[in-house]
Amino acid sequence: MKGLLLKDLYMVVKYCKAYLLIAVVFLAVSLMGSDNLFFIFYPCLLCGMIPVNLLAYDERSRWPQYCGTLPYTKGQIVSGKYLIGLIAQLVMLLVTGIAQGIRMHMNGSFEAGAYISLILLIFALSAVASSICMPFVFKFGVEKGRIAYYVTIGLVCAAAVILPAFLNAAPGMSAASVSIVPVFAVCMVIYALSWLLSVEFYNKRELG
Repeated sequence: MKGLLLKDLYMVVKYCKAYLLIAVVFLAVSLMGSDNLFFIFYPCLLCGMIPVNLLAYDERSRWPQYCGTLPYTKGQIVSGKYLIGLIAQLVMLLVTGIAQGIRMHMNGSFEAGAYISLILLIFALSAVASSICMPFVFKFGVEKGRIAYYVTIGLVCAAAVILPAFLNAAPGMSAASVSIVPVFAVCMVIYALSWLLSVEFYNKRELG
């Protein structure tokens, strides 16, 4: 398992440098005073999709067929991708959290409750986004599963734009007034179920 994680980490360093540039650009825009949550959510959301791109490189190099000769189970292969996704999201979440904390402090709007809710919401949405498309990718392969990838990105981006407007328009509602704990718990359950479903799909998939 450690070998699989190291292999994917090396691939992230080699092939996913563009993610860092995109994330820096979006973080910079969010720090310049944009009230659009999309710019805050997108870097972490993007990192949650890194496993899909790693799977694309794997399939292109026929790694799944080669890995079948190694002492790894399909469940371990799936788990490696989910763990890499979690690591990438948590690293970006740390960077985003520090940046947004500094921004809120400089604006004089820092509130611990609102800050924690924002961080948990960012992580929850990015985790749900990856959990929706990953089972499709493991069942059908990257090329066919990429449709779910693009649909998921579109839905989450739309949610990041529509949700704040809806909360602000509803009487007595705001992002801060919505309890994030149940939302976060549900999202984590969805992620765990997605993980189990991907293992089940990949175990049944024939790798030609």
